[in-house]
Amino acid sequence: MTTAVLPLATGDIYDPVAPGWQLVVAALGAITLLILLISVVKLHPFLALIIGGLTVGIVAGQNVGDVLTTFTEGFGSTTAGVGILIALGAMFAKLLADSGGADQIVDTIVGRSSTRMLPWSMAAVGAIIGLPMFFEIGLVLLMPVIYLVARRAQVSLITVGIPALAGLSAMHGFVPPHPGPVAAVDTLGADLGVTLGLGLLVAVPTVIVAGPLFGAVAGRWVDVPAPDTFEGREQDESGPRPSFVVTMATVMLPVVLMLGRAVTEIVVNDEENSFQQVMDVIGEPVVALLIAVLVAMFTFGVGSGMDLKKVSGTVESALPGIAGILLIVAAGGGFKEVLVRTGVGTLLADWAKDANISVYLLAWVVAVLIRLATGSATVATITAASLMLGLVEGMSTAETSLVVLAVGAGSVFFSHVNDAGFWLVKEYFKLSVGQTIKTWSLMETVLSVSGLGFVMVLSLFV
Repeated sequence: MTTAVLPLATGDIYDPVAPGWQLVVAALGAITLLILLISVVKLHPFLALIIGGLTVGIVAGQNVGDVLTTFTEGFGSTTAGVGILIALGAMFAKLLADSGGADQIVDTIVGRSSTRMLPWSMAAVGAIIGLPMFFEIGLVLLMPVIYLVARRAQVSLITVGIPALAGLSAMHGFVPPHPGPVAAVDTLGADLGVTLGLGLLVAVPTVIVAGPLFGAVAGRWVDVPAPDTFEGREQDESGPRPSFVVTMATVMLPVVLMLGRAVTEIVVNDEENSFQQVMDVIGEPVVALLIAVLVAMFTFGVGSGMDLKKVSGTVESALPGIAGILLIVAAGGGFKEVLVRTGVGTLLADWAKDANISVYLLAWVVAVLIRLATGSATVATITAASLMLGLVEGMSTAETSLVVLAVGAGSVFFSHVNDAGFWLVKEYFKLSVGQTIKTWSLMETVLSVSGLGFVMVLSLFV
């Protein structure tokens, strides 16, 4: 049976296409299937999301052809809205790593820290490196430093490692241009600049709680000496590293441009103003990241002794590694679009309003459940954001951004054996499964709960 899909006034929220019980069965059935396919069958999330999207529409009573059309439209629009940002972010991160700029940040901050301040310095390093870089890349990059610092300070690998991981993970969960936050921003129609600013406000205290403070406790629970691996990091002999000042200025450039646009819109608030028009262009996320990549090609590339051919090769080599991420995010967009057009989000919004449940808490709980079941922060973010779409109707720009951050906080909750990051941390830190749970998994939980707490605090002021 085919039911007409009638958009509401916003054009983004849809009336339910079937009775409430049928939509609930469709949504829960698809999410359960998604969980089983990823966790039990070990099917790639890209394929699982396609199957899940088709399941939602078909069980909701829609025509298979219409469901396929909806899915491909969501896939394409997500690729257009998010794919460019992810690709540019990967290029920037690759230039930062290959030029030695990331090493420069690490050496400058850690080299000037006392033993007592090392955990705090490592948290700062993790956050700075994590700002432009994907978690896995940042972890691989930081492991030699974590080993070296732990050996020199003669402290547990956990004491200095957990703060660095907290910095990396917080940026991954809360701050664009990482795939999860960007996808949630795109899904919920939030402002990326405002989300970035509020994300930093949430991330900083969250990193402090889950990093140095929890790391001190975890280091006593699990005392692991640093292995002799990575006695010294290899240095690129082709040229000098960019200076710390140049590196930090380049890393912060896209952040400043996007935040500048958001601040200008609030302070100036005049679309006819020339300065605001300029900031609207250069602060647009795609333009800001494009400018940052072009600048990095000179500050990180040419400035570190690379010729133009090598700079071009570095930029190109960043793309193959993110192909899988792009496909998962795009397929998540298709899954989201099918969910949205069934009207299940509108139904959920009506129920939540009647029950008077905080939308921030609801967004967090939904993301937590999907994260625990699938092990994927990205899948949790995309799915939870899709289900929250009906609830952000009528919310202010800042409130919508806080919903994005609540979803992000839930998406990092308690990483365990179905998460690739769990095994990555376990192997690099030479831990047992139990030790990994007592350190990494609990750190992610502290990070998630703290993040929600700071989102709730901010909600009192926006």
